Amino acid sequence: MIDPLKKKLIPIEDLQEIRGVQLPARLNFVQLIVTGPPGAGKTYYINKVHGWPNEGYVDLTRKGWWKDQTLTYRPREVHLGFPFKGFDEALTVFDKEWLEAEEPLILEYDRIQIPPTSTNIIQVNWLTRYIFEFLLPDPKKIFKRRKARHSEGYFPVDENLSLEMVTRQSELYREVALYMDRAGMQVYVREGISKIPMRIAEEDNVNVPPWAEARSTFSPDLSTLAGWKWLVFREEPIHWFTVTDVLQEVTEQCRIAHDGKTFEMIIGDQHFVFRPEIPKGVKKKHIKKNWVIARSKDCTRDSIYAFSRIKVDETILIGRDNEQYNEIFHFSKDISKRHLTVTNRKGDLILKPQEVTTPIQIIRSGDQDIRERLSTNRFNAVTAIQDIYGGKLNLLPTVEAMNTIREVNGILGNEAYREKIDSGVPGALLQIPDEQTLVIIGDLHANMDNLLKILTENCLIAHLAAGSATLVVLGDAVHSEVPGEMEKMDSSILMMDFIFKLKCEFPENFFYILGNHDSFDSEISKNGVSQGVLMRKLLQELRGSEYVTEMQSFYDLLPLIMTTRSCVACHAAPPRKRLSHNYIVELREHPKTVQEIITNRLKRSHYLAGYDKKDVKRFRTSLDLPKKTTFVVGHTPLDPFNSIWKNAGNIKGHHIIYSGHLDGPSLFMQVRGKMIPLTYPAEPLLKIINEMS
Repeated sequence: MIDPLKKKLIPIEDLQEIRGVQLPARLNFVQLIVTGPPGAGKTYYINKVHGWPNEGYVDLTRKGWWKDQTLTYRPREVHLGFPFKGFDEALTVFDKEWLEAEEPLILEYDRIQIPPTSTNIIQVNWLTRYIFEFLLPDPKKIFKRRKARHSEGYFPVDENLSLEMVTRQSELYREVALYMDRAGMQVYVREGISKIPMRIAEEDNVNVPPWAEARSTFSPDLSTLAGWKWLVFREEPIHWFTVTDVLQEVTEQCRIAHDGKTFEMIIGDQHFVFRPEIPKGVKKKHIKKNWVIARSKDCTRDSIYAFSRIKVDETILIGRDNEQYNEIFHFSKDISKRHLTVTNRKGDLILKPQEVTTPIQIIRSGDQDIRERLSTNRFNAVTAIQDIYGGKLNLLPTVEAMNTIREVNGILGNEAYREKIDSGVPGALLQIPDEQTLVIIGDLHANMDNLLKILTENCLIAHLAAGSATLVVLGDAVHSEVPGEMEKMDSSILMMDFIFKLKCEFPENFFYILGNHDSFDSEISKNGVSQGVLMRKLLQELRGSEYVTEMQSFYDLLPLIMTTRSCVACHAAPPRKRLSHNYIVELREHPKTVQEIITNRLKRSHYLAGYDKKDVKRFRTSLDLPKKTTFVVGHTPLDPFNSIWKNAGNIKGHHIIYSGHLDGPSLFMQVRGKMIPLTYPAEPLLKIINEMS
């Protein structure tokens, strides 16, 4: 069984007991919605806690399902209707169409409707109105229970029962539970009515939902305003911390205001710079008050650094127990395992000391409000991009476009770090030396702003110019996935014009890996739009058949696999068999394996033909790489809420990246042999750059 919740469940410690069933201490009994696969024990559960006796049904594809009358009466058992590819209407896991499908149906997550959120006290916050408990016993127990009940009476959902069917039903509910949790809904899991409820917590995530927190010991004084705030809003009083130019020690929980200015936290010999993240050109009402934590105030041409973001409503742990932060900041012994937590509450930072072995000190780091300026480094990066492209970022004139792509194909014909095959053409394997800082970008899908954002941050363009960084794009830079823009190819052509200019400027440290959308094939389509055909047609109209031929040559010359001594990457998937070194170099001679590498996906309940842990392990062996070598792919976003999925499919060191989100791009940067995820907010940089003189 493929368990998407493996190693993601943490017991909820503070509990209340209601009629013999343990529930989270802060859960309001009438918020509870119980769901799960057939035979999980939902009806017995609801009867035991004296909930609403009748079963309900919720169609997750219907807009406004959260207002359904079936959810008026709670606690209640509900069956969920899911969206599947090829079916306009939602199906339950006991519908005939789902049960009798020859192949497992593909769940279409983007059709699941997520309730809206509201911070307005007058409006209902539908996102947090309900708390969903997913009752998910072991499939073998469910199977045994359903066989027993079927022998005692007629249960239509138990016809043609098999353990495989029960397992797939359970796994689907586990996937949806994880999806709803990632969407910000209130979800927890119980593996049996007598088991302890568990919340979902992904790697290095220390956020605790309000309903899963320990009960407060605070006693309000109703003679004060703070006491009344607690009574009405449950807001406990907190000490405001004023940052000054003098070092001050943090000894208790305190709150630092989001004032647009940077401050520095010092713990022993380590310095952490906290900077408000203010994207340029974004309307104030759309700005999210996130913070960035870095080891220095700004990047330099000689140093490129990793950093972390604290999003609104997110809590992070500064301490050696936080593996991801330890990889970024390389904590010294001055930092305890759980030194302090930092919570972003509407832009303000709440600092809460935990195991303080070394004092926590705060000091102002410059008085300039970063909202008032574009940093010198970013301005220099913008002007460097204008110089590389030759002015404004518009479609290149036909003659210049032809000269540029010919130059690129000339470079690819003798590209650095690629072993040639017998015909004299560079092979499919790109072997990059480890001396440079490696940066990996996933699918961009014509989002030019995201590529510009990556290049203008962290002094990356300067490091490319200095030869101290290598940038690798894992294919699929073209073909927009934005509804209403999938048929428009201008943005894709501009993207490739810019990528070609970058390749000409940085021939030995800018690389592009073949993706499945890097083709004119009629099979390349999205939502019925034949994007490959449309791309070819527009190029033919704008630049002629000779340019189209050169573009096809570009596709044919691209590498398929990138390796360093500590990382391997390709567009989509490892091959599902062991390959020799020569086979990998000569991959172009094996079209079926090429298709596997650029189109296959991670194995899941609805995609059993996908790759799994064994395939990843075998791929590392084929490339003669250590078993812990990081493996990075694009192609398969696991949900629409994130851009990076570490250890995807519960495969250690296997990461998926998507860089085309409208909310901003993500990338992986190699630090001390580890691939560190970095995420930036969206900025309309194409417009900003083209408006600059």
